[in-house]
Amino acid sequence: MGWMPAQGRLAAGLLVNLAASICIVFLNKWLYVRLGFPNLSLTLVHFAITWLGLYLCQALGAFSPKSLQPSQVLPLALSFCGFVVFTNLSLQSNTIGTYQLAKAMTTPVIVVIQSLAYGKTFPLRIKLTLVPITLGVFLNSYYDVKFSVLGMVFATLGVLVTSLYQVWVGAKQHELQVNSMQLLYYQAPMSSAMLLFIIPFFEPVFGEGGIFGPWTLSAVIMVLLSGIIAFMVNLSIYWIIGNTSPVTYNMFGHFKFCITLLGGCLLFKDPLSVNQGLGILCTLLGILAYTHFKLSEQESSKSKLVQRP
Repeated sequence: MGWMPAQGRLAAGLLVNLAASICIVFLNKWLYVRLGFPNLSLTLVHFAITWLGLYLCQALGAFSPKSLQPSQVLPLALSFCGFVVFTNLSLQSNTIGTYQLAKAMTTPVIVVIQSLAYGKTFPLRIKLTLVPITLGVFLNSYYDVKFSVLGMVFATLGVLVTSLYQVWVGAKQHELQVNSMQLLYYQAPMSSAMLLFIIPFFEPVFGEGGIFGPWTLSAVIMVLLSGIIAFMVNLSIYWIIGNTSPVTYNMFGHFKFCITLLGGCLLFKDPLSVNQGLGILCTLLGILAYTHFKLSEQESSKSKLVQRP
C-alpha cells in the first residue's frame, strides 16, 4: 500500500496541470474577447503574481534562491517578456486552434536555431518529423476561415521569441548552475519592471480600457484568477518534470493539446473544416513521432552510460 500515496500525488499533479493549462487559455481568451482587457497589462499581472508565488515558495523552503547579477538575467528577462506578450497577442488575434498549432512550430525553430547558432547536429529521423509538423500548421492556417494576417504576425514573432527563450534558458541553466525556479525568481520581477515602463506607450493606464480603469469586481477577480492559474501552470510543470521526466510531461502535453483544440470549437464556436482537421492530425502525428524518437535517443544514451566500464 506504500505506493498509493505517491501514485495519488502524481495523479493530482497531472490533474492540476491539465486543468490549469486548459483554463488559462480559455480564461485569457475570454478576458480578451468578452472584456477587452489589455494584453500587456494582463501579462504584467501574470508576472507579478508569479513572482509573489515564487517568493512564497522560497520562503516555505521549496527552493533556495541563488545570487545572480542582473546583467546575467537581462537577455532572458527580455525574451521572457517578449514570448509571453506575443503568444498572448496570438491568442487574442487567432482562433484557439490556430494559436495552439502555431505554438507547435517552436520545435522546428529550436532545431534550426541549435543547428545554425550552436552547431548541434540532429539525426535525419528527427529532422523528418519536422515536415508533418510544419505542413500541418500551414494547412490549418491556410484553411482557417478566421485567418488574420496580424494574428499570424504575432504568432510568428511568438514562436521565434519563445524558441530563443527556450534555447537561452537551457544554456543559462548550465552556465549559471541554476534550476528553472531559481531563474524564474529573478526573471519575473525584472520582466515586470520592463512592462511597467512599456505599458504607458501602448495601452491606457487609467480610464476606460486601462489596467486601473473602471473594471467591475467580477472582472478584477477573473484577472487575478488568471494570474494565479498562470503561476499554477508553471509550478505544476516543474513538479511533474521533477517527479517524472521531461518526456512524460511532453507526452501529457499532447493530450492537453487535443483537449484545448476541442474546447476552442465548443466554447468559442471556432469553425473547423475537414482540411483544418487534416492539418491538426498531421501536426499531432509529427509531434508524437518527434517525442518517440527523442525518447529512444535518451534511452540509447542511458544504455551506453550504463554499459561503459
